[in-house]
Amino acid sequence: MTNFVSVVGTVFVDCKGFANEQYIALGRNLGSIQFVHGGVGRNVVENLANLGLSAALVSTVDDSALGEEIKKRLTQAGVSLEYLPAAPAQGMGMWLALLNEHGELVGSISQMPNLTTMQHMVMQRGEEIVNASSHLVLEIDLNEQISRHMIEVASRYNKPVYGIPGNLEVILQNLDLLTKLDCFICNNIEAEKLVRSDFSDLALEEKLASLQTYVEEQGLRSMVITLGADGSIYYDRRTKELGYQPVFPVDVVDTSGAGDAFFSGTVMGLVRGLKLAEAVIYGTKVAGWTIESKENNCQELEAKMQQDDVFQRLLVK
Repeated sequence: MTNFVSVVGTVFVDCKGFANEQYIALGRNLGSIQFVHGGVGRNVVENLANLGLSAALVSTVDDSALGEEIKKRLTQAGVSLEYLPAAPAQGMGMWLALLNEHGELVGSISQMPNLTTMQHMVMQRGEEIVNASSHLVLEIDLNEQISRHMIEVASRYNKPVYGIPGNLEVILQNLDLLTKLDCFICNNIEAEKLVRSDFSDLALEEKLASLQTYVEEQGLRSMVITLGADGSIYYDRRTKELGYQPVFPVDVVDTSGAGDAFFSGTVMGLVRGLKLAEAVIYGTKVAGWTIESKENNCQELEAKMQQDDVFQRLLVK
């Protein structure tokens, strides 16, 4: 089967405030405010399409001009919208984000979309979606019903599922779902709730040991933990690949969307048959290019990918 990735996740509208000078939490901060297209699922599927993969988004949008605008942009990127209906009420979420003068996230509030329409569609068409896909991406923290159903159907069809967390609410109550994923990718803050509470304070070698122990004891197939500016660590229980990937130098503009970009690049590598140690290089590259953009997605991904020697060497392996 030709590679075709279905991404099951949310669509958000992000309101971002950028501080011009030093950000003061309780003070008045002059800067600029932007509305941009967001949501984990939407971010990831656009990235995958811009990286040259055929992809579909399984989600909902509002029945509004803004919903149509989001659909138009995804269509232009080449994303299939067959499984993107308009919901009667609150089909999209909202994310309010504050960024300091360095482009670093200093505060946020999220409003989740109403998942009723998405859940109904997944229950009705989940088998069709999985059958049409070579691989699946799942935003696990939608709700238990959606996550468990998609993973169970994918397991029946032997289709790999790559998982990304939202707020950990569903994952923490259903840890068995992680064992069904081909790869699970989270950040160091999320790792503190899963791997161990002091994870961020550990030295690198201790982080690697903790990751390996967690994956082995919990029975995960593979897991990657991003460490922000410190890079990422990874472990594949099947191949015993354990390692560290540093970041590449970038000019920071906006760090929001970097986690979704890292996930997207890593998934692209895995879909194309790279080892985990190689796939995280893709992830690191895509995250870096996204950090240099003011949006949640770098619009020049295809050109940057074609011009990057490291990316191209891995691509032809």
